[in-house]
Amino acid sequence: MKENQKSKSGKQKTSEKSKEKRVAKQQENSGCPYAKKCGGCDYQGIDYREQLRRKQGYMEKLMEPFCKVSPIVGMDEPLHYRHKVHAVFDCTRQGKIVAGCYRKNSHEVVDIDRCMIEDEEADAIISDIKGLLRSFKIKTYDEDTGYGLLRHVLIRKGYHTGQIMVVLVLGSPIFPSKNNFVKALRKNHPNISTVVLNVNNKKTSMVLGERNITIYGKGFIEDELCGMRFKISPSSFYQVNPKQTEALYQKAIACAGFTGTEKVIDAYCGTGTIGLIASKAAGEVIGVELNQDAIRDAVTNAKINEVHNIKFVNDDAGRFMVELAKNKELVDVVIMDPPRTGSDEAFLSSVAKLSPKRIVYVSCGPDTLARDIKYLTKHGYQVKECTPFDCFPMTSHIESVVLLCREDD
Repeated sequence: MKENQKSKSGKQKTSEKSKEKRVAKQQENSGCPYAKKCGGCDYQGIDYREQLRRKQGYMEKLMEPFCKVSPIVGMDEPLHYRHKVHAVFDCTRQGKIVAGCYRKNSHEVVDIDRCMIEDEEADAIISDIKGLLRSFKIKTYDEDTGYGLLRHVLIRKGYHTGQIMVVLVLGSPIFPSKNNFVKALRKNHPNISTVVLNVNNKKTSMVLGERNITIYGKGFIEDELCGMRFKISPSSFYQVNPKQTEALYQKAIACAGFTGTEKVIDAYCGTGTIGLIASKAAGEVIGVELNQDAIRDAVTNAKINEVHNIKFVNDDAGRFMVELAKNKELVDVVIMDPPRTGSDEAFLSSVAKLSPKRIVYVSCGPDTLARDIKYLTKHGYQVKECTPFDCFPMTSHIESVVLLCREDD
């Protein structure tokens, strides 16, 4: 028995050492040639363990008035984690086609062949599209003149399914030789599941227009998250780092402490991911979201997963909560996942009036998280725990899950 225990202990230590060596090796090879030009990764070139230490320290400083902070959940392999990749297309004065991102604080496109945080297959597809544009004599869009066709390319890839969506954002719905273009692209990348033309003919900084034309496949892909399947359309919100998202959502569900009877509000629900995962353990879930397209996808996702104890409401989360508070509805748990700007006082005051036993705050903005928690702790709640997650290695962004409970519980 003792020999088996020693053997297991030895294997664990070996595994941990191997993991450390692997991360260290990745850091050695992670010198990004675009770091000074791009500006997208403000932690690029910093040892990953140091990145985690800095993020941990930042969260501890912010949360010091409220609670102790659990150790940040980092990644074993912190590179090539982005499964949603966006490239701006342009043409230099010399006639060279470039694709990448805007240089920081400018509209000059940095030509990027291989990004260290983006999915490698997505980058390869974008690189091949650059070559195909020359072959098919397709011009890139010029922001100043409004002349040209291709503005952006958006790639979305399912982490578990491997399905790939290519969205070609055009200034016009007319795409010459589109079938031959798709055929040539899929010859090099047979894993492409669907190709969509998105028409954006307005002078705007928005990437996607309102019209989608499917020219190959179903016009959407699917992926799995926490044992459930989700539809991802061109404009769907879906986390770019699925591996860390699973850990984040599992923590949120654990904090909710479901027993199977709870009435749950999933505020800012997007396409319904958290609410649908919560529905497996809760009694009833109501998802609230302002974006109509997201609600449409959420309803579809509920059907795909045959979930019957959830409904979705297309409304502003704050306004919806105000109405619930007026009607003195009984709510056991509120899960809130607001945008980086955080919530507003109308929403928070309504939550306080509803007085759910638990509030699970899923945050992508530490500063606004601290601001909103300050309000809630002044209105009858205590912070029980805070767990940060590194969903965006090489950047300063931090996601976190915070559990608040009523002071009288």
